[in-house]
Amino acid sequence: MGDEGLCYTVDDALLALGFGNFQILVLAYAGIGWVSEAMEMMLLSFVGPAVQSAWNLSPHQESFITSAVFAGMLIGAYSWGIVSDKHGRRKGFLITATVTAAAGFLSAFAPNYLLLISLRCLVGIGLGGGPVLSSWFLEFVPAPNRGTWMVVFSAFWTLGTIFEASLAWIVMPKLGWRWLLALSSLPSSFLLLFYKVTPESPRYLCLKGRTTDAVNVLEKIARLNGRELPSGILVSDNQIELYDTGNPSEGTNLLSAGKNDGEPPEGVVSNLGGVSSVLMLMSAKLARSTLLLWAVFFGNAFSYYGLVLLTSELNSGHSKCVPHNLDRGKSPDVSYKDVFIASFAELPGLLLSAAAVDKLGRKLSMSTMFFLCCIFLLPLMFHQPEGLTTSLLFGARICITVTFTVVYIYAPEIYPTSVRTTGVGMASSVGRIGGMICPLVAVGLVHGCHQVLAVLLFEIVALLSGVCVMFFPVETMGQDLRDSLSSLNNINST
Repeated sequence: MGDEGLCYTVDDALLALGFGNFQILVLAYAGIGWVSEAMEMMLLSFVGPAVQSAWNLSPHQESFITSAVFAGMLIGAYSWGIVSDKHGRRKGFLITATVTAAAGFLSAFAPNYLLLISLRCLVGIGLGGGPVLSSWFLEFVPAPNRGTWMVVFSAFWTLGTIFEASLAWIVMPKLGWRWLLALSSLPSSFLLLFYKVTPESPRYLCLKGRTTDAVNVLEKIARLNGRELPSGILVSDNQIELYDTGNPSEGTNLLSAGKNDGEPPEGVVSNLGGVSSVLMLMSAKLARSTLLLWAVFFGNAFSYYGLVLLTSELNSGHSKCVPHNLDRGKSPDVSYKDVFIASFAELPGLLLSAAAVDKLGRKLSMSTMFFLCCIFLLPLMFHQPEGLTTSLLFGARICITVTFTVVYIYAPEIYPTSVRTTGVGMASSVGRIGGMICPLVAVGLVHGCHQVLAVLLFEIVALLSGVCVMFFPVETMGQDLRDSLSSLNNINST
């Protein structure tokens, strides 16, 4: 492939190949997975009340349907991250898609409450693999385009929420909740149909020492994009470091190793177990980023799902807490309409994310939007006219959409390839805890006529999340992704 003295990394190759037809296909596949996760999450707003009415469940039993999904996601996000870091991205999302599709479809036939809870928990375990797909797509995108295209990827979540609200609006009144569960499982099935043609991440392959396989994938990208690979031999970040730090004999051997020996480069942990992965996340170089990221994911999930629930709670015509309450006898269709309209708040949020993420940077974008969210929520500490309440919640949801979108771009960027999906998966797991307790704490306060305390709680969570963002040790805008822990030295010093 050229001079033996020349070498290039995966980042160099992706930069030379650009963002083209190959990445569009990868985006479409990963996007279907994101649509699937959004749909499975959004249907909780509709299925819970319907099942409660059909099976005469208590409010506690109804809320546990949602909590079971989040509990499953907490387990899955951690587990699938470790699987994909150890065995590959493709195997990670194959298992998650299989579990989600099968459990989601079978839950439509659940004969009783306990079996429904069990199957929805399994759906949550499968949905926990969402970060695997986002990391997989991220590893195919050239650094200069990464922020913008990750925002485009996030748009599939919004597409899923809007599609699920539309589906529920059409299906629920006529066919019922079982049909909604069955139809919502279809996107996960599509992932299985096209699995055989999906490529493994060349960055992961290179890290594992499978350079020949990595080159084969890069050559496919070159053919589809109509570009050519750089001259030289493909090497990992770790190999470049060893060559540059004055180990001539070792470096020469590494650079001349064009064969696929199946062994990772020296200095890279190859088969990280669960405990080893967690220890690496808590190492001196990553501990600060990891803990701050957990706090931000918690705040994001708590705020996002809380705002979704508050949209209906604060605008409810049946609220016993509003002195001038008017019993308007709203039909069930109105709730579908409200959720459908509220979902469109994410569209301007995505546009803001696209405009800010590669211009203002990840940290400034997130912190600014967390603080703006606090401003939008402040008037809601007291009862407001319905129109003003809707507008303020709409603005707050735009801000949280931006922070959610950007943190899912930032999180994979701060971790090396060796623990990338484990790191993002664990952060996502912590976020699921926020999603689990949000309905119990915040919405419970609204039901108990403590709106001031409920909104104040959201204010505190959003404010602290914004402060945590300011303490992140590194801005990743425009930076190359790193393969190993040792390669983080350069990025942390910038």
